Amino acid sequence: MGYATQQQILDILAQSMTSATNSITNGEALPLHSIGQVADANVLSASVIDQYIMWSDEEVDGALSEMYEVPLCEKTDMETNIIFDINEYNSDISLSKANNLVPGDVLVFLDDLQEERHVVATVVNTTMITLNDTVIGLFDADDTRVLRVKYPAPISLISSRLAAANIYDKFFSAEVAPNTSDYGKHLRSMARRDLNNILNGRTVLHGQRRIGHRFINANLRDRYRLPGVTDQDGSRDMGEL
Repeated sequence: MGYATQQQILDILAQSMTSATNSITNGEALPLHSIGQVADANVLSASVIDQYIMWSDEEVDGALSEMYEVPLCEKTDMETNIIFDINEYNSDISLSKANNLVPGDVLVFLDDLQEERHVVATVVNTTMITLNDTVIGLFDADDTRVLRVKYPAPISLISSRLAAANIYDKFFSAEVAPNTSDYGKHLRSMARRDLNNILNGRTVLHGQRRIGHRFINANLRDRYRLPGVTDQDGSRDMGEL
């Protein structure tokens, strides 16, 4: 798994890349609230999304490799527990802190014998969530820990925006002229802004290992100066994407 999840990509993609029908259920119409949330499997498969996530992760790692050890590591930022035992294949889970979760969050279910990793699909109410897939193991409420793991902000958002922009421009805008869209440019611009904030020290990736000099500002000890195309203040940035 990369910095972003398939659920995050689908949430960011424009609705022209999604479908109101689901080929898995023989073309059955989905509920109206699902329009724009389901990928058209004939155009955008899960393997294609994973490939673009990998490429966007490489861009992020390349941009941050001067300041942080890459690839970056996940960290646990919240722990909760299941309210009822999971004693069969189930994707509807009762949690004590479900109101703190959002779709796309990654949860790790673990006890003394087993561990499973799942992505939140929907938050039903303050004590109920739905997962993207079913929990396979049997988990006892008294012995099970549920951890939310995530990369430091805004890494997942940067990766998902880059992947969504590249997917959209290839599979939709590439068929028309010009072959880059304003939507794709906007996503790249926001991703570039967040990366530049990290490079210039305005955003700190907590929980990650820094590299370089501990007591010297990296902006003052620059062996290679690579100003961006739109650089106005002499600060380091990654230029245009």
